[in-house]
Amino acid sequence: MRLVVGITGSTGIIYGIKMLEALKRLKIETHLIISEWAKKCLVLETKFDLKYVKSLVDSYSDDSNMAASVSSGTYKTDGMVVIPCSMKTLSAIANGYDETLVARAAGVTIKESRKLVLVTRETPFSSIHLENMLKLARIGVTILPPIPGFYNKPKTIDDLVNHTVGKCLDQFNIEHNLFKRWKTT
Repeated sequence: MRLVVGITGSTGIIYGIKMLEALKRLKIETHLIISEWAKKCLVLETKFDLKYVKSLVDSYSDDSNMAASVSSGTYKTDGMVVIPCSMKTLSAIANGYDETLVARAAGVTIKESRKLVLVTRETPFSSIHLENMLKLARIGVTILPPIPGFYNKPKTIDDLVNHTVGKCLDQFNIEHNLFKRWKTT
């Protein structure tokens, strides 16, 4: 399996890092694109640096590199996840404005009928945000805001983050043990 992972400049960059760590553990081939604002969030929100994040992936492209392999539909992937996905990136994807590599790769994912998951990060959502999400959901894009489940009694922030990462992995039918699945007695 080969996935493209976009990380954009919205608070919650830890979701993207934990996703990359999980994909590496699961030996899933990854191609990372990280926006300039995500790089700023990395420094502001975590103890990690870009060198560490790049060490988690098989290949990396700068968000301004419009000639990267993932900008073409001929580069075969199993899909893409943008985690977190800023409202700016959501808007670009919803409106076909391929100014960045993240938006272009997402547009390629859509046009090639591949799985696209957007972990939209903003609150509250405005009607414009919701209209952009609806526009994409109607064409099959999965909108997956990081809304934690509490039935598994999370004890740490990692438990909350892992729930969202696990839900993303589920979208690609990737087996994991990041959270306890719902069971009734």
